[in-house]
Amino acid sequence: MKIQKKHILGAALILALGAAVFINWRFSDSGNVKPTAKELGAATYVSRDAEATADEAKKGELTPQEKLAKIRTERSQAQDKALDSAKNILSLSDSSDEAKAEAARQAGVIERRIMSQSNIENILITKGFTDALCFLSDGGCTVSVREADMEKDSPLIIKDVVMSQTDVAFNDIVIVEL
Repeated sequence: MKIQKKHILGAALILALGAAVFINWRFSDSGNVKPTAKELGAATYVSRDAEATADEAKKGELTPQEKLAKIRTERSQAQDKALDSAKNILSLSDSSDEAKAEAARQAGVIERRIMSQSNIENILITKGFTDALCFLSDGGCTVSVREADMEKDSPLIIKDVVMSQTDVAFNDIVIVEL
């Protein structure tokens, strides 16, 4: 059975969308829970000689900057993979004109999202946030910022920036604090 190029393009786009949704889901839920001083089941590090300091206990944890850098790298890899798939279909000589047009359209959508994400992140940094990370999808936008940067009017600033750069509705913008 011969696999048509539009099926390959469709599968590649579904994989890219799935990766974007997974990354969005993975990091949007992690910022909603705030630990309390005494949390049920929390481990206490004790040695025979002395109790471990807070710095020693947190040695394995990533800082917010390291988390954002890691997420940014993963997002870039997923977007690059999706763009490469679309470009491969465009370069195949036996692809139909319809498949090539769809691949070009999808590549354009991905490139516009990448530019919008970059613009949103840069504008938020110029507005006083230490670092920002933006994920755009068909259903909305998720913006991750450091908890230390959040002030009373920060959500409105973030949503205003996103709405100025995209067509995402106010209620479809999610803010995650790291």
